This record gives sequence, C-alpha cells and structure tokens, in this order.
Amino acid sequence: MSGDPVVPDIDTLVHEPARLRLLTYLSLLERADFVYLLGQSGLSKGNLSVQMGKLSAAGLVQVDKEFVDNRPRTTYALTRAGRTRLARYRRTLAAILAALPRK
Repeated sequence: MSGDPVVPDIDTLVHEPARLRLLTYLSLLERADFVYLLGQSGLSKGNLSVQMGKLSAAGLVQVDKEFVDNRPRTTYALTRAGRTRLARYRRTLAAILAALPRK
C-alpha cells in the first residue's frame, strides 16, 4: 500500500537504556569519571565498563586514562560524533512520538 505509515529506524546503539543514560549524562557534563558515572547510572562496574567500551568503539565517547595520586582514573567525554548521533536520535524519537495517535 502506498499509504502505509513510515516509521524511522531507531539507532539501537544509542537506544539501549544503559547507553542512553550514559550518553545523556555525558551530554550534560564536559566530562565524567568512572566513579561518578557508576554512582549516577546505577550500573555495575562490569556493565558500565562494557557499555562505555561499546560507545568508545563506535566513536561516540572519548576515554582518557591517567594516574592520580598513584590510582588509576578513567574519564569519559562525549565526542562531536557522539553529540551529533545523540541529537539525531532525539529528532528520530520526536518524529516517532509525533506520529503516534493521541488517543
């Protein structure tokens, strides 16, 4: 049918709840360290590490590792590509929600 509605594809990398939460925090902050994101996100250490690895591998998050007072510190920042992709996700989600019936 030519009148079938078109529903945009959702970016599944961004849409996954844990990753969306992490991207949202990073969009609001210049950068955040592992301990901060651990406390704010409610994720386990392992899950946080895995999700940030996926976001980093996709080029959405920059990872910096350093030692502070002889302790390892990992910080994260949203890349320009990450901001662009999150903005695109927001527009897509807004279009999907606008297309829903209002009943």
